[in-house]
Amino acid sequence: MQLQRILLLSVSAGEGHMRAAAAIKEEIFRRNPGATIEILDTFRYASPLIEKVVLGTYMEIIKMSPVIYGYLYRQAEKEKPFSGFAKKEFNRIMSLLAAPKLESLMNQMQPQAIVCTHPFPLGILIHLRQQGKCPMPILGTITDFTVHPFWLFEEVDCYLLAAESLVKSFQEYGIAKEKIKATGIPIDPNFALPKERASLRNRWRLKPQHQAVLVMGGGLGMGPLEEVVKDLASSGLPCQIVVVCGRNEELRQKLLKVTPHLSGNVQVLGYVTEIQDLMAACDFMVGKAGGLTSSEAMASGLPMFITDPIPGQEERNVAFLEAAGAAKLVRNPEDLVYQVKKYLTDPVAQQVMKENARKIGRPRSAESVVNVIEELINHRLARIKGFA
Repeated sequence: MQLQRILLLSVSAGEGHMRAAAAIKEEIFRRNPGATIEILDTFRYASPLIEKVVLGTYMEIIKMSPVIYGYLYRQAEKEKPFSGFAKKEFNRIMSLLAAPKLESLMNQMQPQAIVCTHPFPLGILIHLRQQGKCPMPILGTITDFTVHPFWLFEEVDCYLLAAESLVKSFQEYGIAKEKIKATGIPIDPNFALPKERASLRNRWRLKPQHQAVLVMGGGLGMGPLEEVVKDLASSGLPCQIVVVCGRNEELRQKLLKVTPHLSGNVQVLGYVTEIQDLMAACDFMVGKAGGLTSSEAMASGLPMFITDPIPGQEERNVAFLEAAGAAKLVRNPEDLVYQVKKYLTDPVAQQVMKENARKIGRPRSAESVVNVIEELINHRLARIKGFA
């Protein structure tokens, strides 16, 4: 059965969750050009109040008090995975506010399956399923290299994980193995296309004699990007720097004023739509440990030097990437310059880190996700026919 109507639910907390949904949509369209694929920013669609209160508070805590956010994240990890009070009460309130409008859309669209790239809409769907209102397959696509209890519901039909090594952790939480698939975090299918590195370096105006450092702070341009650029560009290291500010226009303007006075070669960019080409043109990356950005870097064979991870899921991502030998956490500006210098002057270490990145990279992750969606739909149709 071809995919004809798929509903993708996400939340714009950062950009990674929405980008994961967009990657799945693009892969479905590649196979089924006439399909109806709807991506919903769930809270914005269902209740402006939820978006303002919940997401506004969430983003402010991350920006202003990351230590508090980390504490809350770790406390939630300690609760019972399926019946923790905070999780149950949160999902009860979210469902009260958002479920009616979401149910109306589902009745109108009649999707063959619903895929969630954020745990909050997943909780709302489970609430509807418990009331007998969501019979189609529900899939949860985890967008970090970790497991958090807010994702866990016994009623979910399938979980799509970032890596094979996470399967055991999910089983230990009581999820049946047949419900778990290690597809990788879904990234743009264009990461799987062949890249001609020399032409890409020329396109991005990169000098052939120096290695290129990609500095990123995710789609929102978060993290100490200005400090990182100043430290690297003033270090005298034999490298060139490309900094991507994302949608942070204030940061871009600030860097455009600063960089002409720095000794290093620095390019300042805003939001980049073809990030897969820029990653393929660079030699290593300095930035945040968001799940999507990290997955894109690994798919590009791009080692990472990680700065200032958000306490919680980004710390878990760092632990995973460091254990794989594909990334290093840097503690301060001096450590950053030291680690980058060590990397630049050690070709063997470079090759090892690049190979380790490629080993865990999944450039065809969106394809793997869509394969699972098709399997679940076909399995459900066969079961329905069996009862007919």
